[in-house]
Amino acid sequence: MHELSIAESLIKIIGEEMAKHGLTKLHTVKIVYGQISAVVPEALETSFEMLTLNTPFAGARMECEARPMVVRCRECGKEFSPSHEERLIMPCPGCGTEFGHEIISGRELFIENIEAE
Repeated sequence: MHELSIAESLIKIIGEEMAKHGLTKLHTVKIVYGQISAVVPEALETSFEMLTLNTPFAGARMECEARPMVVRCRECGKEFSPSHEERLIMPCPGCGTEFGHEIISGRELFIENIEAE
């Protein structure tokens, strides 16, 4: 379960950002992850909750938002989101090319915002 190490890293980053701004109470953190980043949001939320017990972040809420996979066709340049079933062979809706597309989004993992005081 790599979500535990991800949660540890997020907590460290959040702590550093809060310290920079003189904040002490975390209310909400919003995480954005790509659909192909292999993040299980429920596991990440559980890990975050477990790691923040008895800390200044205890009781803070984590919100997770999935971003779809978007690719750009290597032949015609059309951008599209393949369905889950089409992720190995991704036929371009514009020209039909099936392989070699550039992944534009879907692998990201970042903190979108922190709500704290």
